[in-house]
Amino acid sequence: MSYEYQRKMLVEYLKREGVIRSKDVEEAFLAIPREQFVPEHLKEYAYQDTPLPIGFGQTISAPHMVAIMTEELSVEPGNRVLEIGTGSGYQAAILAYIVSKDPRGHVYTIERIAGLAKRALINIAKAKPELLDFITIAIGDGTLGLEPFAPFDRIIVTAASPKIPEPLLRQLKPMGKMVIPVGDRWEQILQIVTKDEKGRIRIRDSIPCIFVPLIGEYGWKDNLYQYY
Repeated sequence: MSYEYQRKMLVEYLKREGVIRSKDVEEAFLAIPREQFVPEHLKEYAYQDTPLPIGFGQTISAPHMVAIMTEELSVEPGNRVLEIGTGSGYQAAILAYIVSKDPRGHVYTIERIAGLAKRALINIAKAKPELLDFITIAIGDGTLGLEPFAPFDRIIVTAASPKIPEPLLRQLKPMGKMVIPVGDRWEQILQIVTKDEKGRIRIRDSIPCIFVPLIGEYGWKDNLYQYY
């Protein structure tokens, strides 16, 4: 069974479940080969709806969670998007596919683990090299955001924070939106944050979820584990 066929079957499943709702997200999921973002020995599981390990104690999120977060973010062509937690690069590629429909769009993504950031760049180059013009990968503390490129239309955080980091709230544009899992280290609620034209913040709780911890000045101060 080809990866392309498996990809189509996954998209049909996510549509039936009501997870993929928009044409932009459907097209992105069909265009981005998830098998290029998982380790070689796990490629056969690339289109199962489950998270998979990618090294350094990190994971690539389950497809349904990527779809839910992308739909909740309401990302549009031409948006400037900040992603916290590059991981494998898959979520960044999905977002870049959508925003790149307007040449003003760009995805800025931050990863604290240099080895993962470098691997994500390779993954994107193999999967969809034309998207590299629309993606900037930075290495550092994602809880600080990326001030030189702020403000952002959309911010997505793919790791669990004990609270919403203040720098991210500041770097979100008026009329912008942020999606972030907030809670303890073991279970979180996906929160949808909006900022109105006067800068007022509103927060809506979405679904329960489980993510790896967001490590940084405005997140968890330390990790429970070390990886070599």
